[in-house]
Amino acid sequence: MPVDFGTLPRYDISQSYRWNYEHAPDPVEVEVPIVSGEWTYCGLPVDSPLGMPAGPLLNGRWILYYASLGFDVLTYKTVRSVARECYPLPNLQPVSIPQMVGGEQEVPVSDRMEGSWAVSFGMPSTAPEVWRRDVEWTRNQLPSRKILSVSVVASVEPGWTLDDLANDYAQCARWAVESGADCIETNFSCPNVSTCDGQLFQQPASAAVVAERVKSSVGDVPYLAKIGHVTHSDDAAELLDAIGPFVDGLAMTNSVASTVRNSTGDLLFDGQSRGICGTATLDASIDQVRLFARLMSERGLSIKLVGVGGASRTDNVLSYLQAGAESVHIATAAMVDPAVGLSIKSELATMVSSGEASPMT
Repeated sequence: MPVDFGTLPRYDISQSYRWNYEHAPDPVEVEVPIVSGEWTYCGLPVDSPLGMPAGPLLNGRWILYYASLGFDVLTYKTVRSVARECYPLPNLQPVSIPQMVGGEQEVPVSDRMEGSWAVSFGMPSTAPEVWRRDVEWTRNQLPSRKILSVSVVASVEPGWTLDDLANDYAQCARWAVESGADCIETNFSCPNVSTCDGQLFQQPASAAVVAERVKSSVGDVPYLAKIGHVTHSDDAAELLDAIGPFVDGLAMTNSVASTVRNSTGDLLFDGQSRGICGTATLDASIDQVRLFARLMSERGLSIKLVGVGGASRTDNVLSYLQAGAESVHIATAAMVDPAVGLSIKSELATMVSSGEASPMT
C-alpha cells in the first residue's frame, strides 16, 4: 500500500515530551533513494551525508522511524548519568524571524510554524539503565551502514569540581560505547540551561579537560563535540586549539539563543533565553562551518565537521558540504515534514549521478 507522506506521524508539539517519548511511530516501508559515492562519518562508512541531531530522536523507536525515512546518521537524544525530567510546555514554540546573526535580544512568537521555533527541553534523560538498554536494542535493529551516535552530557551537582564534571561526561560516554554506540557526541552547548554543562563550549580550557577525559574513555570510537554559536575568529581558534587534539569531529551549530516575547508583550520561559532552531539559523550555521574549515586548514587539522541548523532543501545540504561539512543533520524540517529526507535524497542522488555533487574528500 503506497505511503501517504502527508499523514506521516510526527512529534506533537501540543503534547508533553513524555507523551511523545511513549508514542513513537513505527518504521515506514518505503523505497529509499540510493546516493552513490563513498560517504563517511568520522571515518565510518555511511550511505549518504544526511543525518539527524539529537533533538527529535527521543529513543530507539524514533530512531528506527527516521532511519526508515532516509536518514543515515542518527543521534540518540542527549543522555545523562541520572534521570532528568523535561521542562514544562511549551517545548517547541514557533517564532517569526528571517535570519539570525547572533546577539538578537528577542524574537516574537508566531501563531503558525514559519520554519523556526524556540526549543525548551532542558536536556531531559531517562535513567541510565533505561537508555543503555534502549541504545543496545537500537543498534541491534539498525542496518549496518546506519550510524548510531549517542549524545551525552554531565549532570552537575552542587559543589562539583571540573574533575567531577569530566568524570561524569566520561562515564556516560563509556556506558554508551558499551551499549553499542558507533560514535559519541558530547553536548557542550545547550542554551536552555544556565549551568556549565550547557555552556562548556564558551570555556575552552574546561572543555579541553572534559574532551581529553572523554577521549580516554572511548578509545578508538569516533568522538565529536557539539558546540554552540561562535561568530568571532579568535574565539573559534581558541576553542579549536583547546579541544582539537581530542576530538574527531565538531557538530555545529546548536541553535542561536534569544529571549522570546509573546503577542501580549510578555517574555516566555521566565525571560530566559532559549535556543532558536530552524531556517532562521541556516546562514549563521553555514558561516560557522566555513569559519572552522578555514581555521582547520590553516592548522593542518583533519577534524570532521557536521553542519547542523536550518537545512530543509537539497541546496541547503550542498551549501553545507561546499562550506566544508562532511555530514549535514536536519532536525526542525524533519520534525515538521518527516519525508524531507526522502525528497533531499532523491534530488541528491540525481545530482551525484550527474556529477553536480560528490562526497567530501
